[in-house]
Amino acid sequence: MQVQTYLFGAVDVSPEKTITFPNGLFAFEDKKQFMLVHEEGKGAPASFTLQSLEEPALAFQIIDPAALGFSYELELSDEEDALLKSPAADDVAVMIVLYKQEEGDAGIAPSLRAPLIINLKARVGLQKLLAQVATNVTLSNLVSKV
Repeated sequence: MQVQTYLFGAVDVSPEKTITFPNGLFAFEDKKQFMLVHEEGKGAPASFTLQSLEEPALAFQIIDPAALGFSYELELSDEEDALLKSPAADDVAVMIVLYKQEEGDAGIAPSLRAPLIINLKARVGLQKLLAQVATNVTLSNLVSKV
């Protein structure tokens, strides 16, 4: 199957790149089928495009939080664990959605309070809304000691 995307043009959809979000994503609850896309031939990607298979104009930039210098300690409810098909820890990827800020300098910011949790083996994911963010921050590129 081929999907016409806004960013990459016509893209072949392969099962190993398809991810189902049974509950959709926040504000897009009716969109459940996505695929991961990235530029080929550029080495290991730092970020991916999460492309909707149901709406070609809908795509999100996502990134591993470790690439930004932090990690999550998340606890899944029984319902979330069942939705993700009880994954082994090694089969789970946590990603965050990047968005364009509307106010101020209009930069790009990570959506820290709503990470994506993806069972890579079962190809199923969910977006978890956190009441507050408790991250482990690692500042590894400081110019001088504080």
